[in-house]
Amino acid sequence: MNNNNVVAKKKFGQNFLQDQEVLRKIVEAMPKNDNKIVEIGPGLGDLTKFLVDVKSVEAFEVDTDLCKLLQSKFREEINTKRLHINCGDVLEAWQSELVDEPYDLVANLPYYIATNIILKALADPMCKNILVMVQLEVAEKFCANEGEKVFGSLGVITQSVGNAKIIVKVPPTAFDPQPKVDSAVFLIQKHSDRSDKDFEELLRVAFTQPRKTLMKNLSAKYDKEKLQEAFNDLELLSTIRPHQVSTKDYHQLYKKIM
Repeated sequence: MNNNNVVAKKKFGQNFLQDQEVLRKIVEAMPKNDNKIVEIGPGLGDLTKFLVDVKSVEAFEVDTDLCKLLQSKFREEINTKRLHINCGDVLEAWQSELVDEPYDLVANLPYYIATNIILKALADPMCKNILVMVQLEVAEKFCANEGEKVFGSLGVITQSVGNAKIIVKVPPTAFDPQPKVDSAVFLIQKHSDRSDKDFEELLRVAFTQPRKTLMKNLSAKYDKEKLQEAFNDLELLSTIRPHQVSTKDYHQLYKKIM
């Protein structure tokens, strides 16, 4: 099997990144450290071939046809232990830690599981940095700041554990087949791990109806008197919308009402 007779499978959300310039930008944006690289969804190995030149790579591929292609294409790298390919669903293999040593996640993620994978990586204590290509709209949510319309729970969670920035926006023409939307590569450099489910439940409630006030959303689940007291202490207006509140204030609010 070679690249020419591989057909992208919709069920795996396959869009193969083939723009060499974008691939180079991903590698250039990688944090300089001694961490292992984990690549999820290596596809045809277009990014993998750059990564194995830099560090050892632990790859996870769900498509058995692509696993065979990768094992053939990277026989030398596999023999010299620069590449190890795990065939199967990464989410089934992923307990609290995906691998047992510090790693950076570097990948062109399938759109349909991208958010789930990034949230798993934010919670994984072994994952130190996340450099991934996703749908532009998803990247903007993870990288958003307070006051921006797209600032929501993903932005708050990300700011709670690290710093995020978009590296490069990528048009559909960089892929084969071409997706219907723009993509983006973005980087999260972690300083801690996502671990508080109760805090995330508060965020879920806070952003349930983004156009309503934060007070109205939170009142559906939390004690209104406690909320009013917390809003007063933090000098938050009762008319404030969820996207207008800072990550720091969300944490303060959580401490005061729980």
